[in-house]
Amino acid sequence: MIYIRSVLFNLVFYLNLVLFLVLGSGFYFTPRKWSVRALQLWARTSLFWLRVIAGVRMEVRGHENIPPGACLVAGKHQSFWETFAILPLLDDPAMVLKKELTWIPFFGWFIYKFRMIPVERSAGTQALRAMVTAAAEAIASGRQVVIMPEGTRRAPGDPPDYKPGAAALYGQLGVPCVPFGLNSGLFWPRRQFLRRPGTIVISFLEPIPPGLPRKVFQARLEQAIERETASLLAEDRVSS
Repeated sequence: MIYIRSVLFNLVFYLNLVLFLVLGSGFYFTPRKWSVRALQLWARTSLFWLRVIAGVRMEVRGHENIPPGACLVAGKHQSFWETFAILPLLDDPAMVLKKELTWIPFFGWFIYKFRMIPVERSAGTQALRAMVTAAAEAIASGRQVVIMPEGTRRAPGDPPDYKPGAAALYGQLGVPCVPFGLNSGLFWPRRQFLRRPGTIVISFLEPIPPGLPRKVFQARLEQAIERETASLLAEDRVSS
């Protein structure tokens, strides 16, 4: 049954995405904030179909830890789920994402419309500088910059592999950073089509204040994310 439900959900999910990109193409010409609201609506409908078809629910903890206005949001990356599920939880998110996504017709055009932050990961320090510049513009507009510090999806239980991007942003933006942990990889595994029934929890932690030395911030961020993620994974094992 799980295979049938997974196949059905994937079909509906990607159909829903195509309908948004094609039928919603008019949002490319509306004010950017209107377009972001349409994007958030798409994310909510995707979460609805995920719950109804695949039996995967969502629980949000610590949402009150996200301050109003501009901030940095950094957390665990286990699946595709968090890249869209986090969108309705923030007022005006600016996602840091790989530049290759901008090459996809319609999808890539909307990335620029939403003023997300594409990063060419092979460009090294040049990519870091470009990312910081774009993030500073987003912060100046009162937006929330979202980054997955490991840069790529990692399976639950994999050893962490944090890149310097989040620390570079923190050091330059002068805003608090809200870490988050999650357990999405248990129910939406990377590189698999299966969607396992259960509850994905995303947990926002107390903000790390601006102004800390970069190494201190990096250690504190990694510790917070990994500890919370490990706790959520253990919690699921106990409930099972």
